[in-house]
Amino acid sequence: MPASMTLVIGTKRFSSWSLRPWLAARMAGIDFDEVPITLRQPETKAEILKHSPSGKVPCLIHGALTIWDSLAICEYLAELHPTLWPEGREARAVARAVSAEMHAGFPNLRNVCSMDMCEVTPLAETPPEVAAEIERIQALWADCRTRFAAKGAGGPFLFGRFSVADAMFAPVVSRFTTFAIPLRPEAQAYCDAVWSLPPMQDWKRAACAGA
Repeated sequence: MPASMTLVIGTKRFSSWSLRPWLAARMAGIDFDEVPITLRQPETKAEILKHSPSGKVPCLIHGALTIWDSLAICEYLAELHPTLWPEGREARAVARAVSAEMHAGFPNLRNVCSMDMCEVTPLAETPPEVAAEIERIQALWADCRTRFAAKGAGGPFLFGRFSVADAMFAPVVSRFTTFAIPLRPEAQAYCDAVWSLPPMQDWKRAACAGA
């Protein structure tokens, strides 16, 4: 297995896609180098294309291998560190399903509540389509916690211990926190658990320092 691993990421303050594999790698104890790309600049696309064939971040480079999608990167990290998926066939299947739904869905929440790790701006009004997506996310979280968390050593995350599914929802936790979205108590407890993770706070500190 190649020894060197490099993760190309966007500006930490804004890059929700980059946060996911970065957090998964940190939580798994994987050593990697970072190549930060400043987003929203005229030269951003050209800089990303030096590393990523899609012209988007994140991008993982491991020896001769390049992976340029956040969920695909997380899947690859879980191949190296299987604890990044929960134990049990059913739990892994549901974890993959909720991760894929997060990866592909919730466009209204993304558009109305863009990730900004460093600015708390309570949402003055919640459009119905955003409210529906917030409700769906809370229902997903409650279902995972009810059905699987107790089987995963009883931890505070969706499947007990931390998994790729939690990494995929980390940017949502950021949005819910910085936009002060009212949540049900169990959903708020889950957000608090993810938000307080030391790597999550490391990312936030770097984001607010301009990384």
